[in-house]
Amino acid sequence: MPDESPNHGGDAPSDPSGARSSDSVAALIGDTVVLDTAGPTVFLGRLRAVTADGFWLDDADIHDRTDGHATKELYVCEAREHGIRSNRKSLFVCREAVIAVSRLSDVIID
Repeated sequence: MPDESPNHGGDAPSDPSGARSSDSVAALIGDTVVLDTAGPTVFLGRLRAVTADGFWLDDADIHDRTDGHATKELYVCEAREHGIRSNRKSLFVCREAVIAVSRLSDVIID
């Protein structure tokens, strides 16, 4: 079972290349984030914890663009403007699924 406790400093897990990328992501704990994937799914929520295996989000939203008309980018921009439509109290996202992490507040709306 993954460690559900927040990682506040301490020893963050290293990635296989030896870099400590989790240290950078751990700085986002408590922030509302966007976890982007290479596929049609995007995850939004408040980052609770970063583990070696992935990311714990609270008050989370899973959006699959194949279920609607909005592209991932449009959906994220709408969430930035109007707030997240949470559909999960808590959610674990596997690290392998994620290609990019950013604060929702860093999303630029044209």
